[in-house]
Amino acid sequence: MSAAPPAGCVTVRVGERIAVALARCEADARAMLADGTLYEAAARLPDARPLHGRGVAYAVALPVSGTRAVVRHNRHGGVLAPLTGDLFLPPTRAPRELETSRRLAELGVATPEVLMYGVSPALTLFRRADVVTREIESGRDLSDVIAGGASDAERHAAWEATRALLRAMLSAGVRHHDLNVKNVLIAPAQEGVRAYLLDVDRVTFGAPGADAVRAGNLERLRRSARKWRDERGARVDERELAELAAA
Repeated sequence: MSAAPPAGCVTVRVGERIAVALARCEADARAMLADGTLYEAAARLPDARPLHGRGVAYAVALPVSGTRAVVRHNRHGGVLAPLTGDLFLPPTRAPRELETSRRLAELGVATPEVLMYGVSPALTLFRRADVVTREIESGRDLSDVIAGGASDAERHAAWEATRALLRAMLSAGVRHHDLNVKNVLIAPAQEGVRAYLLDVDRVTFGAPGADAVRAGNLERLRRSARKWRDERGARVDERELAELAAA
């Protein structure tokens, strides 16, 4: 990793492990790399709280600044996941996730801030990567809202926040190629609740207001919600899904 870090970031090296972190998180990155990879260090922090998804992520307080964060180990998805696992060709997809999260924020699309990412060598040619994002406290993903014991009012507010997120994505020309109910985080906000976009390494940018952006995002999200309804008994009706199109 020889390229200069993005503006406002620094590169931290401990042995063969490398992190690119916001300048204010440099001491956190250095302390964590001294204890292994960012993910390994997070798992050993005394307050680490496991979050289950595609693998386990950890909600932690960063060791120096105390900033609340979520530390995730990057893994492949899809049919090739059993073969490719957590191995990526350099530079991995972590640098793009940092770049994309910054661009989304500039375009007014809510997404957790990327605080740092780390890369370590594996099997000579490959790399493993971890990403650390600011924790959106008291947040839960949309799948938890529709599959859990949320009240009708809570479910309505979550769908309204999701519609607002889709509107922002459409206005910015943002297409998420794996937009599903696990990749929308619902959290308290001044206006009631707010929806945040997750796993932004699957985002591409097109023309603002483009039909392909609107249709692609809607189709993937509605397909995911129906799957959770049909396979896991989530509370989803077609009226709610039809109202998403009003975005």
